[in-house]
Amino acid sequence: MKQLITLLFALLPFTVSAQEQVRVPQFGYLSYNTVFQSMPEYKQAQADFAALKAKYDAEATRAEEEFQRKFTEFLNGQKDFPQSIMLKRQAELQDLMDRSIAFRKESSRLLAEAEARMQAPIASQLNQAIYEVAAERGLIYVLNTDGNAVPFVHPQVGVDITEAVKQKLGIKEEQAEKPQEAQAEQQSNEQ
Repeated sequence: MKQLITLLFALLPFTVSAQEQVRVPQFGYLSYNTVFQSMPEYKQAQADFAALKAKYDAEATRAEEEFQRKFTEFLNGQKDFPQSIMLKRQAELQDLMDRSIAFRKESSRLLAEAEARMQAPIASQLNQAIYEVAAERGLIYVLNTDGNAVPFVHPQVGVDITEAVKQKLGIKEEQAEKPQEAQAEQQSNEQ
């Protein structure tokens, strides 16, 4: 009997009264892309990237126009060219084409690097905001719902932190809703 009482007292700390509730660990979730693309810094980076891309596109167009001009000249004069001049012009055309292809490949690589470089500080800022919101709310982890990676979240354990992260970043709700408001206004004007 004495041992039974000792055992009951030993188990006492592990019992939970009906009034106490065990806190279920929670996790957060959000659409990373939605928040990322609503950041004003992202919009500025996109504008800067578009300007840089336009410069590369203009140079590629100029090179293509030069190739077309020289190719037309070659076609128009090939019947009058001696063999050595025709071979020289063919080599020039091949060189122009090779340089144009190399430029396109290199510009694609440089544009991808520039885009990543422009977006890195924005992603870092967003990641910090996610970390802070998760820490404030005592979340054990945060899931990214983009790409239907998380098709179901039980509402008792999952917390949507999208709006909290936007607030942490200083993104006002009206900034995010402006495109929707403009669309609704356009639809009402069409009627």
